[in-house]
Amino acid sequence: MPETRFDYSNLSGRPPGPVLSVASRLMRGVREVQAQVEPYARAWEEHNRAAVRADGPLWIVLGDSMAQGIGASAYDRGWPGQLAERLPDHRMVNLSVSGGRLSDLLDRQLPTMETLGEPDLVTVVVGSNDLISRRQREALPDRLAQVLRRLPPGSVIGTQPGGRSGALEFNRLVDEAAAERGLVVAEFRDPRMRSWKGKLSVDHFHPNDLGYAGMAAIVADAVERR
Repeated sequence: MPETRFDYSNLSGRPPGPVLSVASRLMRGVREVQAQVEPYARAWEEHNRAAVRADGPLWIVLGDSMAQGIGASAYDRGWPGQLAERLPDHRMVNLSVSGGRLSDLLDRQLPTMETLGEPDLVTVVVGSNDLISRRQREALPDRLAQVLRRLPPGSVIGTQPGGRSGALEFNRLVDEAAAERGLVVAEFRDPRMRSWKGKLSVDHFHPNDLGYAGMAAIVADAVERR
């Protein structure tokens, strides 16, 4: 049985970057969405403590603000919370952090997962924050390769939408790992992801409940293919 004490924090410990800080001062929508970060993290921490104590198949969520549900109407209306409605027998432990990068998976999320015993399901949607930053983008291939090596076979990992070079390289590495290691791809190159009209929150970046429903459907498709 796992330890009942679980003190993992769903906050990264990093201050917002300079671009986000300026945008929060100037744009009300950005400010409103960023105000969700701490309360949503605290809600997941409480959720996780209960899940660790519970019984049933263990589902680990790794990722960034989209796994935290930032932009949604409640912390559990992001894609993991909506996907959980399709997996009622699973106990979800969500290790994501807002602003999460591949380095956060390597430094905190994967090591914490490895203390919880063998998971029955691992889902990973990450990479957008690495692609936005030039410095993080340069380290992406090596960090992503390390993450992919540490994921258990059968883990579900999302691709990146769009046709920019960084996204294409990310997806190439994911596709290769899926073929070599038995990972399962959640296909965000799916045509369903092309239009975000009516699916974004007031910061015009994070999804709203409807946008997250579309993401949950794509991850659900991958889970069903396992």
